[in-house]
Amino acid sequence: MTNSPTRVAFLATEGTEQVEWEQPWQALTSAGATPVLLTPGGGEVQFFEHVDRGKSVPADEDVARANPRSFDALVLPGGVIGSDFLRADDTAVRFVREFAETGRPIAAICHAAWILIEAGVVKDKIITSYPSLRTDLANAGANWVDRRVVQDGALITSRKPDDLDAFSSTLISHLFPSDGTT
Repeated sequence: MTNSPTRVAFLATEGTEQVEWEQPWQALTSAGATPVLLTPGGGEVQFFEHVDRGKSVPADEDVARANPRSFDALVLPGGVIGSDFLRADDTAVRFVREFAETGRPIAAICHAAWILIEAGVVKDKIITSYPSLRTDLANAGANWVDRRVVQDGALITSRKPDDLDAFSSTLISHLFPSDGTT
């Protein structure tokens, strides 16, 4: 990373779980990062609170126009609906794949592991997710474990909203290590 402000991409779309976007966004902002909301097509993101509509938030940028190398980290909030939409969107999957090639941190929670599978970045990785994705991840070559948060290299994964504090603090520790290195 450079001396410029730490920019963190959040990739979301309609149906993304609101708390899985909102809590890490606030934690990263408080830590001094600049979060940027990306979505396919730009426009607004209609977040959900489980199955009910939550906030609608304008995106900062269309993921198709975003340069993966202009971000220091990528956060993939989950939610069944949003994660399913994103894994079917070629531009979103391509962005995640290209971002993974940078070696910078990717943090995915809950059902967002589906996007990691589609991008082909889970093989031989130790990962956690919402438990129902266990077989999907194993079939993609990942080693699934049931822990609040798992860090395997630059990949940080977590299971569910109850784990958001551990998820956010692990990402922040990775981006802002106490010894000043990245």
